Amino acid sequence: MNMIGKATVRAAGVAFALLAFTPLSHAQDAEVVNTGYFGDVAIRGYDPVAYFTENKAVEGSEKFSHNWLGATWHFASAQNRDLFVREPLKYAPQYGGLCADGVSLGTVTTNIDPKAWRIIDGKLYLNYDPGAADGFAKNPTKVIDSQKYWPEVKQTLVTEKRQLARR
Repeated sequence: MNMIGKATVRAAGVAFALLAFTPLSHAQDAEVVNTGYFGDVAIRGYDPVAYFTENKAVEGSEKFSHNWLGATWHFASAQNRDLFVREPLKYAPQYGGLCADGVSLGTVTTNIDPKAWRIIDGKLYLNYDPGAADGFAKNPTKVIDSQKYWPEVKQTLVTEKRQLARR
């Protein structure tokens, strides 16, 4: 593929990825939550609390849901939902649920596998696939790099989302 073709594919991919983020509220206009390509459900419907309490990826239920930062979060139980409501920042994935390995490279990777996750220093990191999750966990500089690049990645998402909203 030539350079123009690659640039076009990348631009289309970024625009498509931006459509996958929940609307930004005025109070949280710098926050983004990855909801995939369709709908408004965070982490593809998996329970963010279960990663901490059960040490595994557990599908949530619409029956136990909560809206936070413009996204719908599903939980496996009312107890997990209530834990999240009390301390959402404790349980929510880093980087709005984007692939943490991608953020460590300064890129946007919207697709995540809810079963490709790691908790590092008490924080939940989701990734594109199990290989990315392993690499992220085994290389301590990945966490440092992702923290370094996140403000830039987030600003890119917010800027692009605002531009799309004006069209």
